[in-house]
Amino acid sequence: MDKVKKLSFSGNHRDFSIDLNKRVNNYFKKNKINTHANSEMVIKTIFMFTLYVIPYILILNGTFSNIFFNIGLIVIMSIGLAGIGLSVMHDANHGAYSKSKWLNTVIGYSLNLVGANSFNWKIQHNVLHHSYTNVYEEDEDISPRGVLRLTPYAEWKAMHRYQFIYAWFLYGLMTIVWLFFKDFERMIKYQKNGLVKKQNANIIEEWAILILTKVIYISYIFVLPVIITPFVWWQVILGIVLLHFIAGFILAIIFQSAHVLEETQFPTPNDSNVLENCWAAHQLLTTANFAQKSPWFSWYVGGLNYQVEHHLFPNICHVHYRKISGIVEATAADYGLPYNNLTTFRKALQSHVRILKQLGKKPANYEVS
Repeated sequence: MDKVKKLSFSGNHRDFSIDLNKRVNNYFKKNKINTHANSEMVIKTIFMFTLYVIPYILILNGTFSNIFFNIGLIVIMSIGLAGIGLSVMHDANHGAYSKSKWLNTVIGYSLNLVGANSFNWKIQHNVLHHSYTNVYEEDEDISPRGVLRLTPYAEWKAMHRYQFIYAWFLYGLMTIVWLFFKDFERMIKYQKNGLVKKQNANIIEEWAILILTKVIYISYIFVLPVIITPFVWWQVILGIVLLHFIAGFILAIIFQSAHVLEETQFPTPNDSNVLENCWAAHQLLTTANFAQKSPWFSWYVGGLNYQVEHHLFPNICHVHYRKISGIVEATAADYGLPYNNLTTFRKALQSHVRILKQLGKKPANYEVS
């Protein structure tokens, strides 16, 4: 996507959107509930950072000499890293953690603390993904991927026949790619296509933050362990790769299981660059929930298994999604719209595998260019 298209949504099902917003707003008003974080969210935030920081301190202090104990600490760190991404920075960068813009910004920078860049993420995720979910060449989560074909409108390659096998390895590389390549590539891309300007951002300041936080991250995750611990540089690198591979894998399978499924659609705009439905109906068609009856799973993944609710109300903290899900489902039913909901995470993953296979098949009208 070299230039940002001016896509728009039609008024189709707009009455659903108006009614849904009214019902959800009434829920919060009637029950006198704040839409932002509560004590549960604060406890979760502390817990996720503890999972990440304490094992790191133990490794630096050389608490355990056994290599397998240290690998175990890295695994715990990776769970904490993914948890920060799913449950903490995600809400903050959506402005859903607090009514304070300053606090959201500070907590949102936890993404920079673990190696990525919150400014790039907000453009890629909030602006592009949430606006044009599953729309080819607009939603960067599905296009273009090259080695992965995640939409029927992407170019087919022979290797895609096997993507249902190798995709899982690539998912584990997600945060490693962010750390060393994608953040730099995105900053250049968003500057060229005008998205940085649209955010009223100072590009020099954003470049400075990106480079400075990358240096800080490399310093504490690589340089410091090499200096302080008995591990040699290549052992530290292997530890970093393991840390990011596990975290990246967790993050990828959660997000992929919400949008790239048999149950979801991949809408395309008409010749006038207008999408068929209103924005809210579009979210229902392109998004799915899963494993709603698993409290511990919902707790860890930041309520992102309630992805439908998240996409419709990204400015509401995820701790409230379970309560408003019934409202969303009932309203969708009232207006004859789908409410995609897979009962378990396993079923969501199986659906993802099946669509990877389908998208990996050679299209009937495919021609060699």
